[in-house]
Amino acid sequence: MNRLADEASPYLQLHKNDPVDWHVWGPEAFAAAQAQNKPILLSIGYTACHWCHVMEQESFSDPETGAALNADFICIKVDREERPDIDQLYQAAATLIGHNGGWPLTAFLDPQGTPFAIGGYFPKEERAGQPQPFRRAIAEVARTYRESDAFQTAAANIRTQMDAFWNRDLRGPVDAGTHDSAALRVGQSFDIFFGGVTGTMKFPSVTLMDVLWRAYLRSGTPQFLQLFSTSLDHMLLGGLTDHVGGGFCRYCRDERWIVPHWEKMLFDNALILDMMTQVWQHNRNKLCEQRIAETVAFLLRDMRKEAAFATSIHSDSEGEEGKYYLWTEAELDAALAGTFAAKFKSAYGVSRTGNLQDGRNILLRLGAAAPFPQSDADEALFAKQRSLLLAARQKRVAPIRDDKVLADLNGMTIVALANAAAAMQRPDWMAAAVEAFDFVVKAHGDGDRLRHSWRDASRTAQGYSDDYAHMARAALALYEYLGDKRYLDHAKTWVRALNDHHWDNERGGYFLVADDSQTLIIRTRPTADQPVPGANTVMIQVLARLAMATADQQYIDRLNSLVGAFAGEAARAYMSMGSFFSGLEFAMSNLQFVVIGPPNHPRTHELANAILGRALPNRFLTVMKPEDDFPLGHPMHGRTMQDGQPSAFICQRGTCSPPITNPVALSQMLQLPPQRQAPRPQ
Repeated sequence: MNRLADEASPYLQLHKNDPVDWHVWGPEAFAAAQAQNKPILLSIGYTACHWCHVMEQESFSDPETGAALNADFICIKVDREERPDIDQLYQAAATLIGHNGGWPLTAFLDPQGTPFAIGGYFPKEERAGQPQPFRRAIAEVARTYRESDAFQTAAANIRTQMDAFWNRDLRGPVDAGTHDSAALRVGQSFDIFFGGVTGTMKFPSVTLMDVLWRAYLRSGTPQFLQLFSTSLDHMLLGGLTDHVGGGFCRYCRDERWIVPHWEKMLFDNALILDMMTQVWQHNRNKLCEQRIAETVAFLLRDMRKEAAFATSIHSDSEGEEGKYYLWTEAELDAALAGTFAAKFKSAYGVSRTGNLQDGRNILLRLGAAAPFPQSDADEALFAKQRSLLLAARQKRVAPIRDDKVLADLNGMTIVALANAAAAMQRPDWMAAAVEAFDFVVKAHGDGDRLRHSWRDASRTAQGYSDDYAHMARAALALYEYLGDKRYLDHAKTWVRALNDHHWDNERGGYFLVADDSQTLIIRTRPTADQPVPGANTVMIQVLARLAMATADQQYIDRLNSLVGAFAGEAARAYMSMGSFFSGLEFAMSNLQFVVIGPPNHPRTHELANAILGRALPNRFLTVMKPEDDFPLGHPMHGRTMQDGQPSAFICQRGTCSPPITNPVALSQMLQLPPQRQAPRPQ
């Protein structure tokens, strides 16, 4: 075994028997490179990555390749989910020199950590249309390092580009039309026929879909709804959905959303779950209602790690991508014997020849002979049949699960679960969200600080800004729904830690790593969705919520500084900053709903449910006991129930409505704006 045998990361554990003398990232590896005057081979991947495993089987498990690497390089293996700081730094470097990035990322560094050459997957043998074989690539790099100064010139050029990229001025003006213009530009990039961003592969792109969804809710413009709905329908009916076990795959390899890449990521499922909840609140969409329940069931059944949630599930089983999820007609007939299998096959597009070349079937409700929805009786039958298929599938060899618990991804999942639970009045889902929150506080907490990763009592070093931002957002979601001030206190504590240890005092915004953490060659300040929204966009909503909850000017000041720090970049890089525009709209709306009433009074719940029953993405809800009060300076300070009856108030930009005591009247007030009408001819 090599040095990785002692690591907690499941991904690093998969490489512990490689003949490569792997190092973990740290001073020891760099000291060895400097002492031996060797270049560093940095390999970045993650457990659910198909091509990472292919490269491991072809090259890193090969004794001859291992010997060549050990002779000429100091080799470092990194789990990109455990060390997003390393991954983001070198992915950006790859992009700067014209490489697409992605995983596995294979970077060649000088002994100080500056890259001078970067690639991705390298095959073992010569293959048409693919990069040169790995053995040839490492031989050329090693020879160049020994015999030429070209690597030094390349490293200096890349370092100059990296410095310019990470330290450039991102400030710019902000006005009320910023998110409107962003929505138009995002909409122009979407596929009007099949949905999603136009291209040969289709990713969920939830943060960009959220821009379109908000634009429709804001304006009633039907074109935004059409683009959004086309995308959502293809995602929920096509191959992206696991129609048997629930949840969603990472992406589809074709523009029609048919053939998925079968890895399942926690963050994708959290983002899509939250999006579906909002659609259901808007129109009680039956498809979303079904997928919400299936996704939560998947999370609670397959992703639970103690009380929290694991990171991902690999796409391969028994060495074959997607094998766990595919069905021949004979396999399906056997599992559904005696249950009108023909109906199921018609609805899910199953045939003897299959929709893959090898005669196997990807289950779909997209373009099938019996489209969704069928009659209630048939849909109930399909649900029973899916449960039979799930039972049959669970007898197969399951893909590997990466069961480390990441604070940021769990924060996202807690928010999505809590929002779905509140909207659909599912106390069991809310309990799961609370349990996950409490687990992260205990497992990741370190005084007022957080750790990023936990697995079986082993924790990584200090957390990243994303961990604090997403867990603060989770705390505020639970505070909205449960009214317990301990959640508000957690949010305040984590935001204070962020401000103390991650804030950039010169340019504004949050650094990914803390000021007392291990430093890389550049301290990054990420702005783009990766695809997970990062601290510099999530904190826009967190700070706005804290300002509405506390009326504390410090949150407003920090919010203004944060938005201004990246406004110029948002105008340029709108396709990678969808969550920035959503956060900006939330902050500019400054929309707070307050319900004051006894916690056990039915009218208190009716008023709160009237608010939760509407799609209001810019809403911040506070439910208060009559004896409590808002801080001095808050527009609700000193106000209470009307005539002893539970009352609701709508506050926006420092002004609050008169009390509303009728839940029906409140719900009617929250209807969408009318669609824009063409002007009448004069």
